[in-house]
Amino acid sequence: MLIRKLADCEEFIAGDGTQLRELLHPDKQPLALRYSLAHAVLPVGNTSAPHALKTSEVYYLLSGTGEMHIDDEVQRVEPGDAIYIPPQARQFIHNDGNEPLVFICLVDPAWRQADETVFAPD
Repeated sequence: MLIRKLADCEEFIAGDGTQLRELLHPDKQPLALRYSLAHAVLPVGNTSAPHALKTSEVYYLLSGTGEMHIDDEVQRVEPGDAIYIPPQARQFIHNDGNEPLVFICLVDPAWRQADETVFAPD
């Protein structure tokens, strides 16, 4: 049995500028997984850097509110929302609320730096 506690996962700043903690990744634990699972935090007023992945991604919002941008679409997002981000889609999220935006990121197949392109901000 493998149980990963969020507090035991090292926090780092991801390429898109979010505060990230990787919970599960098949390259870092001996797991038969296709996907990776991470916990992300975006401080109040911040916007993640526009980026695209070669893989699909899902965000599941735990707390906070914001605006999700996927290609030319923009939608309000709030806790309980699951957001599907297709492969190759240009994406970023903006925290326009009054508390940190906290969400889970599921990337399938598992996230790899070589699969991510970070763009200059608009």
